[in-house]
Amino acid sequence: MLQNQITLKTRAMVGEEITHELGAKMVKDFQDANPNAVSANYIGRNIIERILAQPECEGIRFYNAINEFGRQTLVYVGIDGHDNIISQYVGVNESGELMKEKAIVADRAEPSKDDDWGWF
Repeated sequence: MLQNQITLKTRAMVGEEITHELGAKMVKDFQDANPNAVSANYIGRNIIERILAQPECEGIRFYNAINEFGRQTLVYVGIDGHDNIISQYVGVNESGELMKEKAIVADRAEPSKDDDWGWF
């Protein structure tokens, strides 16, 4: 049923605001179940805006990953309205010619220094 509800929405509409209390409970439940996992990551606005600015991008998918230094991180990519990863898109170069561009695949999330939800 939930899947049917999601497909009726555009991908850009997926997600919703929740209460601070529910967010804190969900984070605590994850941390209790996964005490050795990275509890939070920080991603800057600039890369998020660049991903979302790609043609037909309606959202971002975040993958849990291990970086080349062996640390838990996130890899994130743009998603189109059909829930497909945007791997390339057509752009216009400086000469006005159409060309295929590789889409953004991003990393370099940083573990957050403040993973305590005691701020509210």
